Amino acid sequence: MKIGLFIPCYIDQFYPEVGKISYLLLQKLGHEVYVPMDVQCCGQPIANAGYEDLAKPLYNKFVEQYKDFDMVVMPSGSCTYHIKSHYTNVEQSEQLKKIRRVTIDICDFLLKYEKDNLPKVEFSGKVALHTGCHSLRGLRFGEGSEIHKKPHSKLKELLSYAENAIVNDLDRPDECCGFGGTFAIAEEAISVKMGNDKIRDVKRQEVDYLISNDMSCLMHLGGIIKKKKEKIKVMHVIEIFKDFVNG
Repeated sequence: MKIGLFIPCYIDQFYPEVGKISYLLLQKLGHEVYVPMDVQCCGQPIANAGYEDLAKPLYNKFVEQYKDFDMVVMPSGSCTYHIKSHYTNVEQSEQLKKIRRVTIDICDFLLKYEKDNLPKVEFSGKVALHTGCHSLRGLRFGEGSEIHKKPHSKLKELLSYAENAIVNDLDRPDECCGFGGTFAIAEEAISVKMGNDKIRDVKRQEVDYLISNDMSCLMHLGGIIKKKKEKIKVMHVIEIFKDFVNG
């Protein structure tokens, strides 16, 4: 499969290892992987700040750069959801409709297309999982408690490939971390309070790792963990395959 891999700007700047592992893993699974270098952002931060019209050039550039790929894969639930659901204020050309249709979070891609090809990997430790709001309720990586359905978790399903990982469920697994992009800037006090609530929940589970498919959420929560001098490590779920891709 010819894949266009999109590396979100915050991963490129702060968590390049996540982008590297994503690229190598897709390659190792037999795909033809490209990373267009002229696209820096999907436009989500600008749109979330209330300036969606200013994001149009980014939307159009994204479509132009990724229009020829079979799938557009990205290690970010929030960016994935933004492209699939919020690229609505530009011309709905056939190219754009295709982009919205074939864009997928890397976790979703692996579980949908590579479930039988993924290796079992060695990863030990107690883990708590955080599914960001865009992934949980937008991409349906799980069910919010308000739905009153049997809970499921795509992150937990992917983590099942880590043979010695122990998942300790959070008391409130569907609660927002408080980041929300520009919300963390505009409503700093509320954002920090929500983050502290989440970290208290994580600490109650006595885990070694806090894992998510969104480094944006973990950037916020990791900052709180660092400030509190906690020993919990944050990591993208795709990082469980680090030794496999580097082996």
